[in-house]
Amino acid sequence: MRSKPSQPDKSPTTLLARVRAVVDLIRPDIQADGGDVEVVRVHDGIVEVRFHGACVGCPSSNMTLQSGIAAQLRQAIPEITDVRALN
Repeated sequence: MRSKPSQPDKSPTTLLARVRAVVDLIRPDIQADGGDVEVVRVHDGIVEVRFHGACVGCPSSNMTLQSGIAAQLRQAIPEITDVRALN
């Protein structure tokens, strides 16, 4: 008897783990500039992050968010529709 091919697990916990894994790849570059980023929540395809350290108030943080973090997440995880920074 052949087993069914397994379906990818789309649970929030697994999605959160996948998001954190992608952010962990980006994190060393952010930390090299004195900052850090924390994944706060993933819901309905939206990732909420919080910047720390030198990133707080940095004029380049929005560019880092959109061109770096959001672009990488959308490329790696197609179900991500938006990435937002929390205060």
